[in-house]
Amino acid sequence: MRFSPFLILVGLFLYIQGCASRQPIIVPVIEKPLLSSEIKGVIPGVEVLEKDDFSILHGKRVGLVTNATGVNRKLLSTVDIFFEAEQVNLVALYGPEHGVRGTETAGAKVGFYNDQKTGLPVFSLYGDNRKPTPSMLENIDILVYDIQDVGCRSYTYISTMGLCMEACGESEIPFVVLDRPNPLGGNRVEGNIVEDGYFSFVSQFPIPYVYGLTPGELAHFLNDERLLSNGIQCDLTIISMENWMRNMTFEMTGLEWVPTSPHIPHKSSPFYYVSSGVMGELGIISEGVGYTAPFQFIGAPWVNQDTLATELNLLELEGVLFRPVVYKPYYGRDAGKYVHGVQVHMIDPQAVNLLSLQFYYLETLIRLYPEKNPFEMAQENRLKMFDKVMGTSKVRELFTRNYSVKDIDSFFSKDIQSFKEESKKYYLYK
Repeated sequence: MRFSPFLILVGLFLYIQGCASRQPIIVPVIEKPLLSSEIKGVIPGVEVLEKDDFSILHGKRVGLVTNATGVNRKLLSTVDIFFEAEQVNLVALYGPEHGVRGTETAGAKVGFYNDQKTGLPVFSLYGDNRKPTPSMLENIDILVYDIQDVGCRSYTYISTMGLCMEACGESEIPFVVLDRPNPLGGNRVEGNIVEDGYFSFVSQFPIPYVYGLTPGELAHFLNDERLLSNGIQCDLTIISMENWMRNMTFEMTGLEWVPTSPHIPHKSSPFYYVSSGVMGELGIISEGVGYTAPFQFIGAPWVNQDTLATELNLLELEGVLFRPVVYKPYYGRDAGKYVHGVQVHMIDPQAVNLLSLQFYYLETLIRLYPEKNPFEMAQENRLKMFDKVMGTSKVRELFTRNYSVKDIDSFFSKDIQSFKEESKKYYLYK
């Protein structure tokens, strides 16, 4: 690809200015007509970088934070693309939860190892260290992040991204985000902002539960708002996608979905994860994990499936229907048991308030089966995890007064408008 001398000088000037001021460099979309043989749809950041001949990586020892979701439109791994590119000197890999190749289960600690295919060292960021140590970074000149996220605060990849940004800021190593879509779209914001005392790896930053930003936009927001530890900033570059728009869910991107983790297998899975994952932290109600459609099946061995489906459908919740089912999980808490409940069908996901949905489940189940109250049955550590994921104890405290969704509605909505206004200036896409 050839550029005019004027554009090269402008690009060099912007790069120097960005480094000097710690402002992120946003690599603009290069308008180039697509050939008829090329794949249409959204072009992820890794391909935009490749079209630019990996110029930002030239002459540098490159570290890459990625997993199985880091692929181009032909499903070639970013690891392999970098490793085989003559212009890229890939020297180290860094793996989030589930590992670089996505082989580990949720919550499983991973140690140091060498990637079987490339032989490169893999430093685990979900083992003894969640944040890269100086020794992990000492042999690289630049760190690149390429992971598909689900757009939900409790999903740990954005926590890994933020901790990598902190480490790069402390070690004065440039950090690059290869941007990818938010599968929930760029307009949906739901839930409260994390409160002091409840920050954790599942609530790392003061953002709503559903935050409506791409990984690149979120990195831009965290960096410029000084929301990283001690207000540190890193030398940030974002390689933007082409053709993505805020109203796009993943279904609309034309991209293939690679499971972001074992329990997020489908393009629609992020919607269901947000709608029942918090409830699952109580460890009492099955949210379908261990069966064929995680987070889409809701039930328990002591439920009458027809009664539950009828009562939930009588709520006339917009965009969702409930079908009575009986299922037998293959693994997990209810493995081998018949679980009676409902399958959730989001016929119009855009109309559903995802986070509130699980509280309607809880409200209905407690009304039907008061002797099986999940909040009274849950162990103390599960209640604490529930609060960590919610970023506060107030949701649990408000809800358990009367077990009514109405009691938490205003709390869930209190931060939405202010966050939308605050985050809007970091939008990279219309």
